[in-house]
Amino acid sequence: MGRMVHLGTDPAALRARWREALLAARGDDPGGPGPGSAAPDPDPYADDLLRRWSEPQRRYHTAAHLTAVLDHVDALAAYADDLAVVRLAAWFHDAVYLPDRSENEERSARLAVRALAEAGVPQARTDEVARLVRLTVTHAPAPDDRDGAVLCDADLAILAAPPEAYAAYTAQVREEYAFVPEDAFRTGRADILRQLLALPRLFSTPHGSQAWEDPARRNLRAELDLLTS
Repeated sequence: MGRMVHLGTDPAALRARWREALLAARGDDPGGPGPGSAAPDPDPYADDLLRRWSEPQRRYHTAAHLTAVLDHVDALAAYADDLAVVRLAAWFHDAVYLPDRSENEERSARLAVRALAEAGVPQARTDEVARLVRLTVTHAPAPDDRDGAVLCDADLAILAAPPEAYAAYTAQVREEYAFVPEDAFRTGRADILRQLLALPRLFSTPHGSQAWEDPARRNLRAELDLLTS
């Protein structure tokens, strides 16, 4: 796998990426009008999702995170069975995000079901997108779940970022939870870090295991030391 090329958070570029994924999932000819004159225009769905990813309560879970996950999915594309479905799941995986709620993934999955069915995606692929979105609750794909492994690794890739970028990520997460008192946040965050470090592995794709596992664990241990010192 080569070095990631960040494609930016330009709305037009993101709309183009959405259109490519949606047309592929629908089975459209990218150069044609779609499977019938009534095929819905992909752009309004992209606009709705981009509005969601730009909500004011977000500091980390923004369009920049969406773009990073899409970039990582592309980097891991060789491991996916249905790349279009994984890309759509990336778009929806945090489409509903309220830091003080615990059902964000479920609500995001339900949003995917409604939107993709309306947008003309076949039911089997729509259901698979929803399953992948729900999988981001645990980030624990089954050994034979190649698409789940790609999405989960792409979502967790930030854990293996260089220390400065990782520190920026943790600061943004703290901002999203600004309503939580400092002591309670430190305790809760430390518990999450311990749970992650106790996992036999953080990443499931060959690339994630080889390139990201060790730096991610270094970052997690360093953050835990800061929180508990």
